Amino acid sequence: MTASLRLAALILGIALAFAVRAQSDDLQEVSRLVKQGQNAQALERVNQYLATRPRDAQGRFMKGLILAEQNKVADAIDVFTKLSQDYPELPEPYNNLAVLYASQGQFEKARQALETSIRTHPSYATAYENLGDVYTKLASQAYDKALQFDSTNTAAQTKLHLVREMISGTNRPPRISARAEPAKPAEPPRPAVVAAAPKTKAPESKPAAEAKPAGSKAPAAKAPERQPEKAAGSTPEDVITAVRAWAQAWSKKDVDGYLSFYARDFKTPKGEPREEWAKSRRQRILAPKRIEVGVESIKVSAVNGSNATVSFRQHYRSDALTANSSKTLVMVRADGKWLIQQERVGN
Repeated sequence: MTASLRLAALILGIALAFAVRAQSDDLQEVSRLVKQGQNAQALERVNQYLATRPRDAQGRFMKGLILAEQNKVADAIDVFTKLSQDYPELPEPYNNLAVLYASQGQFEKARQALETSIRTHPSYATAYENLGDVYTKLASQAYDKALQFDSTNTAAQTKLHLVREMISGTNRPPRISARAEPAKPAEPPRPAVVAAAPKTKAPESKPAAEAKPAGSKAPAAKAPERQPEKAAGSTPEDVITAVRAWAQAWSKKDVDGYLSFYARDFKTPKGEPREEWAKSRRQRILAPKRIEVGVESIKVSAVNGSNATVSFRQHYRSDALTANSSKTLVMVRADGKWLIQQERVGN
């Protein structure tokens, strides 16, 4: 970013700060109307606001969002295009342009807009996620095109299946929202929290028992209460171990081992019969010469002894395709083993 752009960003920040303080009631009212679904009234109110402040970035941004909510795509594109021209240092207008282009199937334009947004703000996470969705859709279209010219191209078939699996097995547009969140700087890594070992206390000395009258009975001793124990193999660590073993079997192309991690009542992605799904998975795993599957940032929730939900980032690499995606597994414990009951791609 040049020195002049740094100055422009600073001036804009100051201008926005004063605008929000001076006209916060107007913009808050517009926001309230939008949340209540009164988009026509919100548009009228924001137009009144902009009549006296035609270059106000925040008001123009809100107008673009309202037009997008009203499905007035062309008008919304016009608003965000002009906003990005007047304030090229803001990443959000480029992001929203990409969303609108994607809604029209213009994925190449969406890609260019998102790459511009990222160049403007390299730590803008929303734009990175949207770019991944757009790349996935572009890849699907490219493999489709390859198969139109050569329907026997098994490599393209495998890649197309894998890409479609990443978008939940359906040929849908990227799941990107027309509401852009303000870009935030990346948070510094948090220090790891180390649990301190509990301190042991020396047993307290008790005074000697006082003499009791003859014939009195000592109180009956009570057995110490037993704390409930967790069932063996039902901790979050056990669930994580099962997920890593599943990924390892996949990486080794051990199809039988891989399939053994799926429960009998596994919900197949498209609702197809279990046998048909298993046959398809076998073909896709055996087709590439090599496969590497890595999992990271694993989070386990709702562990209650027999059920758990696991989310993580999956890194897939083969001689045919490289892909990263978010994945969620709904798991159930049966026959002493954690099994996959449902598998979802994305959040």
